[in-house]
Amino acid sequence: MLKSLGKFIMALNGNLSKSQIAAGAAWGVLLGLVPMSSPFGILIFLFSFFFTHNHASKILTMAVIKLLSMLILPALDILGWWILNMDSLENLFTAMYNMPFVPFTKFNNTLVMGGLIAGIVLWLPVFFLFMAFIPFYRNKLAPKIRESKIVKKLVKSPLLGFIDKIFTK
Repeated sequence: MLKSLGKFIMALNGNLSKSQIAAGAAWGVLLGLVPMSSPFGILIFLFSFFFTHNHASKILTMAVIKLLSMLILPALDILGWWILNMDSLENLFTAMYNMPFVPFTKFNNTLVMGGLIAGIVLWLPVFFLFMAFIPFYRNKLAPKIRESKIVKKLVKSPLLGFIDKIFTK
């Protein structure tokens, strides 16, 4: 986790494309909302590697969402129940359940369906939010952080001297 945080900070301060960082964060939200205990979560995680994005931002965002999951799970459960009980989708879900291997994805679990739908709906807003945040961070926030007293004291510490290397790259 600390390594992902360091790589994420290096990506924010470096010349890495802001769209790659934003895409990684959006993937992280999607993966953070879908339970990884289901085969569907693992399939989405593996599927994400076929796309170009920053993996550190994906892992860090996913970890933050997983830490907040106790606050999010009730809403995902309600959303999943609502989607799975829609009369207009009953035939689709019945057909999916009767397909080979599809029931093993646990798509009919309320948390899996709620997390998938919420992740898909939030993917674009998170992407554009990070696209707007990264230039703000690079131009306004990062110089203030570099000049703060706390960071200057931490840089002098031999244990945390790597922070200086992260912010200067």
